[in-house]
Amino acid sequence: QVQLVESGGGLVQAGGSLRLSCAASGRPFSNDGLGWFRQAPGKEREFVAAISWSVGVTFYADSVRGRFTVSRDIAKNTVYLQMFSLKAEDTAVYYCAAARRFAARREVYDYWGQGTQVTVSS
Repeated sequence: QVQLVESGGGLVQAGGSLRLSCAASGRPFSNDGLGWFRQAPGKEREFVAAISWSVGVTFYADSVRGRFTVSRDIAKNTVYLQMFSLKAEDTAVYYCAAARRFAARREVYDYWGQGTQVTVSS
């Protein structure tokens, strides 16, 4: 079992920044992928970014590439999503998720956090 707890969401003005954290616990991570997804009201949950736990390879959705950075701290078992130049369309509940492999497809992820709200005011 894996437990994921997100934190760091909040209200920020357009152009501002936020850093989300995802504290992971449970079984040891080795070849896992840790991902960030988001879901805005009335929309499907969409992929934002992913990182491979073992080697730190990253991948981003086109909509956030160049503005968001995903990273992990192996010693703290924590994954981060640093968000810069936030836009109103980034407003959503952000979820951390874990998969047995590095992936961008939502269906691959087995474990999910409870989500944290990010609201960007324009």
